[in-house]
Amino acid sequence: MAKYRLVLLRHGEGAWTKENRFCSWVDQKLSSDGIKEAQNCGKHLKALGFEFDLVFTSVLSRSIQTAWLILEEMGQEWVPIQSSWRLNERHYGALIGLNRAEMALNHGEEQVKIWRRSYDVTPPPISESHPYYEEIYNDRRYKCSDVSQDNLPKAESLKDVLDRLLPYWNEKIVPELKSGKMILISAHGNSSRALLKHVEGISDEDIINVTLPTGVPIFLELDENLQPLGPHQFLGDQEAIQAAIKKVEDQGKVKSVEK
Repeated sequence: MAKYRLVLLRHGEGAWTKENRFCSWVDQKLSSDGIKEAQNCGKHLKALGFEFDLVFTSVLSRSIQTAWLILEEMGQEWVPIQSSWRLNERHYGALIGLNRAEMALNHGEEQVKIWRRSYDVTPPPISESHPYYEEIYNDRRYKCSDVSQDNLPKAESLKDVLDRLLPYWNEKIVPELKSGKMILISAHGNSSRALLKHVEGISDEDIINVTLPTGVPIFLELDENLQPLGPHQFLGDQEAIQAAIKKVEDQGKVKSVEK
Protein backbone atom coordinates (compact mmCIF):
# COMPACT_ATOMS: atom_id res chain seq x y z
CA MET A 1 0.00 0.00 0.00
CA ALA A 2 1.45 3.35 -1.05
CA LYS A 3 2.07 5.84 1.72
CA TYR A 4 2.87 8.73 -0.61
CA ARG A 5 2.01 9.46 -4.24
CA LEU A 6 3.74 11.91 -6.52
CA VAL A 7 3.28 13.08 -10.13
CA LEU A 8 6.32 14.42 -11.94
CA LEU A 9 6.58 15.64 -15.51
CA ARG A 10 8.70 17.37 -18.08
CA HIS A 11 6.96 20.52 -19.30
CA GLY A 12 5.18 20.60 -22.66
CA GLU A 13 7.17 21.22 -25.82
CA GLY A 14 8.91 24.59 -25.83
CA ALA A 15 9.64 26.84 -28.78
CA TRP A 16 13.29 25.82 -28.89
CA THR A 17 12.46 22.15 -28.37
CA LYS A 18 10.61 22.35 -31.67
CA GLU A 19 13.73 23.91 -33.25
CA ASN A 20 15.92 21.18 -31.67
CA ARG A 21 18.11 23.71 -29.84
CA PHE A 22 19.65 23.47 -26.37
CA CYS A 23 17.28 25.75 -24.45
CA SER A 24 18.49 25.26 -20.90
CA TRP A 25 18.18 28.51 -18.89
CA VAL A 26 16.99 30.68 -21.77
CA ASP A 27 13.38 31.51 -20.96
CA GLN A 28 10.97 30.19 -23.59
CA LYS A 29 7.20 29.88 -23.75
CA LEU A 30 5.47 26.68 -24.83
CA SER A 31 4.98 26.02 -28.53
CA SER A 32 1.42 25.53 -29.83
CA ASP A 33 2.01 21.77 -29.59
CA GLY A 34 3.38 22.23 -26.07
CA ILE A 35 0.20 24.01 -25.01
CA LYS A 36 -1.86 21.10 -26.34
CA GLU A 37 0.41 18.62 -24.53
CA ALA A 38 -0.10 20.40 -21.22
CA GLN A 39 -3.86 20.62 -21.74
CA ASN A 40 -4.08 16.94 -22.66
CA CYS A 41 -2.00 16.09 -19.60
CA GLY A 42 -4.47 17.98 -17.41
CA LYS A 43 -7.44 16.25 -19.02
CA HIS A 44 -5.86 12.84 -18.49
CA LEU A 45 -4.99 13.52 -14.85
CA LYS A 46 -8.54 14.76 -14.24
CA ALA A 47 -9.99 11.62 -15.83
CA LEU A 48 -7.81 9.52 -13.52
CA GLY A 49 -9.18 11.38 -10.49
CA PHE A 50 -6.02 13.15 -9.33
CA GLU A 51 -6.50 15.98 -6.86
CA PHE A 52 -3.40 18.04 -6.11
CA ASP A 53 -2.70 20.02 -2.96
CA LEU A 54 0.52 21.71 -4.03
CA VAL A 55 2.53 22.23 -7.22
CA PHE A 56 6.27 22.82 -7.56
CA THR A 57 7.84 24.35 -10.68
CA SER A 58 11.13 25.84 -11.80
CA VAL A 59 11.35 29.61 -12.36
CA LEU A 60 11.31 29.14 -16.15
CA SER A 61 8.12 30.10 -17.98
CA ARG A 62 7.62 26.81 -19.83
CA SER A 63 7.52 24.93 -16.52
CA ILE A 64 5.12 27.40 -14.90
CA GLN A 65 2.90 27.70 -17.99
CA THR A 66 2.58 23.90 -18.12
CA ALA A 67 1.45 23.83 -14.48
CA TRP A 68 -1.10 26.59 -15.10
CA LEU A 69 -2.61 24.79 -18.09
CA ILE A 70 -2.80 21.47 -16.26
CA LEU A 71 -4.52 22.99 -13.24
CA GLU A 72 -6.93 24.90 -15.48
CA GLU A 73 -7.96 21.72 -17.30
CA MET A 74 -8.44 19.99 -13.95
CA GLY A 75 -10.51 22.81 -12.46
CA GLN A 76 -7.88 23.17 -9.74
CA GLU A 77 -6.55 26.66 -10.51
CA TRP A 78 -6.64 27.51 -6.80
CA VAL A 79 -3.93 24.98 -5.91
CA PRO A 80 -0.81 26.84 -4.63
CA ILE A 81 2.35 26.88 -6.77
CA GLN A 82 5.89 27.23 -5.43
CA SER A 83 8.76 27.96 -7.83
CA SER A 84 12.51 27.55 -7.42
CA TRP A 85 15.56 27.80 -9.67
CA ARG A 86 16.65 24.50 -8.13
CA LEU A 87 14.10 22.74 -10.37
CA ASN A 88 15.46 24.50 -13.47
CA GLU A 89 16.61 22.61 -16.52
CA ARG A 90 20.27 21.60 -16.58
CA HIS A 91 22.61 24.48 -17.45
CA TYR A 92 24.16 23.49 -20.77
CA GLY A 93 26.84 26.19 -20.67
CA ALA A 94 28.38 27.06 -24.04
CA LEU A 95 25.98 24.65 -25.81
CA ILE A 96 22.96 26.87 -25.11
CA GLY A 97 21.23 27.90 -28.34
CA LEU A 98 23.01 25.34 -30.53
CA ASN A 99 21.13 22.85 -32.70
CA ARG A 100 21.49 19.26 -31.45
CA ALA A 101 21.44 17.64 -34.90
CA GLU A 102 24.11 20.05 -36.18
CA MET A 103 26.19 19.32 -33.08
CA ALA A 104 25.88 15.59 -33.83
CA LEU A 105 27.09 16.23 -37.38
CA ASN A 106 30.09 18.24 -36.14
CA HIS A 107 31.02 16.28 -33.00
CA GLY A 108 29.41 12.87 -33.50
CA GLU A 109 26.18 11.42 -32.14
CA GLU A 110 27.95 9.66 -29.27
CA GLN A 111 29.51 12.89 -27.97
CA VAL A 112 26.15 14.67 -28.12
CA LYS A 113 24.52 11.76 -26.26
CA ILE A 114 27.20 12.04 -23.57
CA TRP A 115 26.61 15.78 -23.25
CA ARG A 116 22.83 15.28 -23.10
CA ARG A 117 22.40 12.09 -21.09
CA SER A 118 25.52 11.14 -19.08
CA TYR A 119 25.68 11.60 -15.33
CA ASP A 120 28.96 13.36 -14.61
CA VAL A 121 30.18 14.96 -17.85
CA THR A 122 29.93 18.76 -17.85
CA PRO A 123 29.74 20.70 -21.14
CA PRO A 124 32.02 23.72 -21.72
CA PRO A 125 30.97 26.63 -19.46
CA ILE A 126 29.14 29.68 -20.73
CA SER A 127 31.31 32.78 -21.11
CA GLU A 128 30.40 36.46 -20.89
CA SER A 129 30.75 36.69 -24.68
CA HIS A 130 28.02 34.08 -25.21
CA PRO A 131 24.98 35.62 -26.98
CA TYR A 132 22.62 34.57 -24.13
CA TYR A 133 24.87 35.30 -21.16
CA GLU A 134 23.42 38.74 -20.35
CA GLU A 135 19.84 37.57 -20.89
CA ILE A 136 20.30 34.79 -18.34
CA TYR A 137 22.40 36.45 -15.65
CA ASN A 138 20.67 39.84 -15.70
CA ASP A 139 17.24 38.22 -15.33
CA ARG A 140 15.44 39.53 -12.25
CA ARG A 141 14.18 36.06 -11.28
CA TYR A 142 17.70 35.08 -10.20
CA LYS A 143 18.07 38.13 -7.99
CA CYS A 144 15.35 36.53 -5.84
CA SER A 145 17.04 33.12 -5.58
CA ASP A 146 18.58 31.57 -2.46
CA VAL A 147 22.14 31.92 -3.81
CA SER A 148 24.04 34.93 -5.09
CA GLN A 149 24.21 35.44 -8.84
CA ASP A 150 27.97 34.83 -8.67
CA ASN A 151 27.25 31.33 -7.37
CA LEU A 152 24.76 30.38 -10.07
CA PRO A 153 26.14 27.65 -12.35
CA LYS A 154 27.87 28.39 -15.66
CA ALA A 155 27.49 24.75 -16.83
CA GLU A 156 26.20 21.57 -15.21
CA SER A 157 26.42 17.81 -15.45
CA LEU A 158 23.37 15.82 -14.38
CA LYS A 159 25.24 15.19 -11.12
CA ASP A 160 25.44 18.95 -10.59
CA VAL A 161 21.69 19.23 -11.21
CA LEU A 162 21.01 16.58 -8.56
CA ASP A 163 23.38 18.29 -6.11
CA ARG A 164 21.52 21.61 -6.36
CA LEU A 165 18.10 19.94 -6.48
CA LEU A 166 18.46 17.65 -3.44
CA PRO A 167 18.39 20.39 -0.75
CA TYR A 168 15.10 21.64 -2.21
CA TRP A 169 13.70 18.10 -2.41
CA ASN A 170 14.68 17.30 1.18
CA GLU A 171 13.83 20.64 2.79
CA LYS A 172 10.75 21.77 0.82
CA ILE A 173 9.10 18.93 -1.11
CA VAL A 174 9.57 15.93 1.21
CA PRO A 175 7.97 17.64 4.26
CA GLU A 176 4.91 18.46 2.16
CA LEU A 177 4.71 14.87 0.92
CA LYS A 178 5.03 13.56 4.47
CA SER A 179 2.25 15.89 5.61
CA GLY A 180 -0.06 13.96 3.32
CA LYS A 181 -0.26 16.37 0.40
CA MET A 182 -0.64 15.17 -3.18
CA ILE A 183 2.20 16.83 -5.09
CA LEU A 184 2.67 17.72 -8.76
CA ILE A 185 6.17 18.70 -9.94
CA SER A 186 6.21 20.45 -13.31
CA ALA A 187 9.90 20.50 -14.14
CA HIS A 188 12.27 19.77 -17.03
CA GLY A 189 13.85 16.82 -18.77
CA ASN A 190 17.03 16.79 -16.73
CA SER A 191 15.76 17.98 -13.36
CA SER A 192 13.10 15.25 -13.63
CA ARG A 193 15.73 12.66 -14.62
CA ALA A 194 17.91 13.71 -11.67
CA LEU A 195 15.01 13.35 -9.25
CA LEU A 196 14.06 9.94 -10.66
CA LYS A 197 17.68 8.84 -10.32
CA HIS A 198 17.65 9.78 -6.65
CA VAL A 199 14.23 8.37 -5.75
CA GLU A 200 14.56 5.14 -7.72
CA GLY A 201 18.26 4.59 -7.11
CA ILE A 202 19.10 4.46 -10.83
CA SER A 203 22.81 3.83 -11.41
CA ASP A 204 25.18 6.36 -12.96
CA GLU A 205 25.49 4.07 -15.99
CA ASP A 206 21.77 3.37 -16.47
CA ILE A 207 20.59 6.97 -16.22
CA ILE A 208 22.04 7.67 -19.69
CA ASN A 209 19.24 5.51 -21.14
CA VAL A 210 16.40 7.25 -19.26
CA THR A 211 14.55 9.56 -21.67
CA LEU A 212 11.50 11.61 -20.73
CA PRO A 213 9.03 12.87 -23.34
CA THR A 214 7.42 16.31 -23.01
CA GLY A 215 4.03 16.70 -21.38
CA VAL A 216 3.69 13.10 -20.13
CA PRO A 217 2.89 12.63 -16.41
CA ILE A 218 5.10 10.23 -14.46
CA PHE A 219 3.45 8.53 -11.48
CA LEU A 220 5.44 7.41 -8.44
CA GLU A 221 4.16 5.45 -5.44
CA LEU A 222 6.40 5.59 -2.36
CA ASP A 223 6.48 3.81 1.00
CA GLU A 224 6.88 5.47 4.41
CA ASN A 225 10.66 5.73 3.80
CA LEU A 226 10.10 7.37 0.40
CA GLN A 227 11.28 4.21 -1.33
CA PRO A 228 9.47 3.38 -4.59
CA LEU A 229 7.00 0.50 -4.51
CA GLY A 230 7.68 -0.14 -8.18
CA PRO A 231 9.19 1.54 -11.25
CA HIS A 232 7.81 4.90 -12.35
CA GLN A 233 4.79 4.76 -14.65
CA PHE A 234 4.16 6.93 -17.69
CA LEU A 235 0.44 7.76 -17.66
CA GLY A 236 -1.33 7.77 -21.02
CA ASP A 237 -1.36 5.91 -24.31
CA GLN A 238 1.74 3.74 -24.10
CA GLU A 239 2.27 3.46 -27.86
CA ALA A 240 2.14 7.24 -28.25
CA ILE A 241 4.48 7.66 -25.26
CA GLN A 242 7.08 5.32 -26.79
CA ALA A 243 6.90 7.29 -30.04
CA ALA A 244 7.41 10.53 -28.07
CA ILE A 245 10.44 9.03 -26.29
CA LYS A 246 11.97 8.04 -29.64
CA LYS A 247 11.39 11.58 -30.91
CA VAL A 248 13.40 12.98 -27.99
CA GLU A 249 16.18 10.44 -28.50
CA ASP A 250 16.39 11.29 -32.21
CA GLN A 251 17.00 14.98 -31.45
CA GLY A 252 20.68 14.21 -30.89
CA LYS A 253 21.14 12.33 -34.14
CA VAL A 254 22.35 13.51 -37.54
CA LYS A 255 19.38 14.20 -39.78
CA SER A 256 19.24 11.97 -42.82
CA VAL A 257 18.94 13.71 -46.16
CA GLU A 258 15.84 12.72 -48.11
CA LYS A 259 16.50 11.69 -51.68
